[in-house]
Amino acid sequence: MLPVRHLGKTDLDLTPLSFGASSLGAEFRTVDLNECLRSVETALDCGMNFIDTSPYYGRGMSEVLLGQILPSIPRDRYYLGTKLGRYAPDHFDFSARRVAESVDISLERMRVEHLDIVLCHDLEFVEMSQIVEETLPALKKLVDAGKVRYVGISGYPMKMFRYVLENSSDVDVLLTYNHYTLQNDMALELVPLCQEKGVGIMNAAPFSARLLCDAPLPPWHKATAEVREVAARAAELCRNRGSDIAKLALQFSIANPDFTTCITGSANPDRIRQWADWAVEPIDQELLADVQHVLQPIHNWFYIEGRPENNDSVVT
Repeated sequence: MLPVRHLGKTDLDLTPLSFGASSLGAEFRTVDLNECLRSVETALDCGMNFIDTSPYYGRGMSEVLLGQILPSIPRDRYYLGTKLGRYAPDHFDFSARRVAESVDISLERMRVEHLDIVLCHDLEFVEMSQIVEETLPALKKLVDAGKVRYVGISGYPMKMFRYVLENSSDVDVLLTYNHYTLQNDMALELVPLCQEKGVGIMNAAPFSARLLCDAPLPPWHKATAEVREVAARAAELCRNRGSDIAKLALQFSIANPDFTTCITGSANPDRIRQWADWAVEPIDQELLADVQHVLQPIHNWFYIEGRPENNDSVVT
């Protein structure tokens, strides 16, 4: 059985492993619709109590599919989070009007009465001041209206998290991805500021979009040739030791209690059950040390995402 951890100053207790529904939007591969629906049930049956999605995933497909299964599941069995602001690769709208419309559409698609968490999605692609001055205040109005319980931000660069946390008191939670993994633990720098402000931290993508597993990388992955080569050597080390780098990656990313939960998803029920089993097994500390040694040349390598001014500078 998965334990729970408290999320910041909210009243939410989340399991260390949560179900990411991006896979229901076929973001990585073509999916089977029946398997998608069974994946949601499997995640809950395995003890995960938070479901994360976005209108961006499958351009609405993820939310629509959740709407086919969630009405049959008691609402007190899960917490539900979605996002707003990004709707297609190059379509962003963080205006107050779209905030209200987006939340209403998400509620309708998923056929629920309220959302536990709503995050501003990939805000590094827009002007940060709009998020602080317009988007988050508009979301807070929906909290007052009872449609949303807690609000926050999600994205990739560390710089934009620092900006919003330092300039807004409207953030309850943040979601960082690819920044607390075997290869990159830069999200640790957010922990003191979040604890000071009572902001909960959620982590996502323990496999760094397949970099830290044996599956082929998606075409859009930004890993350089060196990063791919070093990660492949780390994966080979795990195989030679009778293990799987994905197992080690998942266990590492859920081990730190400063990150309330780690979100990862699949449209394969068997894969979800495997992750749940890994989550309660002890981590191999000797293998972890050896893998981190192999990965040291690319430790904290990152890439630029969104507007350059919303990113820290990168050395290549």
